[in-house]
Amino acid sequence: MLNINKDLNGSKLTIALEGRLDTITSPVLESELNESLNGVEELVFDMAQLKYISSAGLRVLLTAQKVMNKQGSMVVKNASEDVKEIFDVTGFSDILTIE
Repeated sequence: MLNINKDLNGSKLTIALEGRLDTITSPVLESELNESLNGVEELVFDMAQLKYISSAGLRVLLTAQKVMNKQGSMVVKNASEDVKEIFDVTGFSDILTIE
């Protein structure tokens, strides 16, 4: 189960994720991003309530990062130790801006 809470403030979009970002829920986030990124210059993922991320979830983040490289910036905030460990093991901590 994944809850996605979006907050658009001008050209800054904050997406708070709650639950699990996995094979089942990744397409939902991907669809939300496809509809939401037009005109966004700053994308923030708040992962304070994200319990788990799978390779499918990482792929969605990578796709979002590629889009934002062309139109602005992307930051991942408040990731739990478990999620940070997944970023470290997969090398995503070198690709993403994690605060």
